[in-house]
Amino acid sequence: MIRDTRNRPLGSLRISVTDRCNLRCRYCMPEEDYVWLPRTSLLTFEEIARLTRVFTSLGVSKVRLTGGEPLLRHELPTLVALLRENRDVRDLALTTNGVLLGRHVAALRAAGLARVTVSLDTLRPERMQDFAKSGHHGDVLEGIAAARAAGFERTKLNTVVVRGFNDDEIADLLEFARAQNAELRFIEYMDVGGATHWTAEQVVSQHEILGRLAARYGPITPVANASDPRAPAERFRLPDGTTFGVIASVTAPFCASCDRSRLTADGTWFLCLYAERGVDLREPLRAGASDDDLRALIASTWQARTDRGAEDRLAVAERGALYQIDALRADPRREMHTRGG
Repeated sequence: MIRDTRNRPLGSLRISVTDRCNLRCRYCMPEEDYVWLPRTSLLTFEEIARLTRVFTSLGVSKVRLTGGEPLLRHELPTLVALLRENRDVRDLALTTNGVLLGRHVAALRAAGLARVTVSLDTLRPERMQDFAKSGHHGDVLEGIAAARAAGFERTKLNTVVVRGFNDDEIADLLEFARAQNAELRFIEYMDVGGATHWTAEQVVSQHEILGRLAARYGPITPVANASDPRAPAERFRLPDGTTFGVIASVTAPFCASCDRSRLTADGTWFLCLYAERGVDLREPLRAGASDDDLRALIASTWQARTDRGAEDRLAVAERGALYQIDALRADPRREMHTRGG
């Protein structure tokens, strides 16, 4: 296993399979128009599988498929099956908005997908229509139910908490997750690429989330995550035993333990969600580089890694959106939906 300049291992890889999405969530894609990656630039499934083998030879054991919305990529179960052939991938998961999950869940499970995480920001269809420009709230709920029935190892629900939008649903969402036998993770609204409408005032902090839940349920106890100490979510337990997580990337960054990197659908490798630039792996891949060549490039890049983007952002005195729309259109790889969240 290789380590960076802060002794962080290369352990987790998030692979975006498409930059397209069928929602327009305000915290990720609030604008009317976007610049898309050329379809001819997208990595094939075989190229993704090959790069994954190189990454796992350097210590990666956790792989998560993301988007955009990954289920918009045709024949995704084929990729899952290819990745499952790699015995060094010990944890293969998918993050989805759930709209298409119901129709694909059986094929994904049969192909070897181990875990699924579904984004669920509200229990109110009219709010989803307003916030994500979609009337498919019912499809998301059906997808969550289908994931539960499919027998995945664990199902998680992700909720980005935004003041004035869904912060009054915190307890209701937790109750829903408990009823679905899923673990909910609250995520602080992040000022990453794509969040062009972000303001600090809209952030509901981990401290505030825990305070609201404690006022309703009683004392909340931290839970050690012994099985995955580098996971981004801090886990907590209610008095009745219900567990949930909070990802406090804005107010309590976890850069010191971050072992994850991101591969875009066109083969650009980012060492940090906040990184301005990435490393083009597609060009050497298609130019005939050997696995050893790719391994050397990835290893030397990671070993020189100094990124701590969320900590750097925390130190900004008058913090605003990371990029304005002109900067995002100049380089669509800066977008959250391109580099996979």
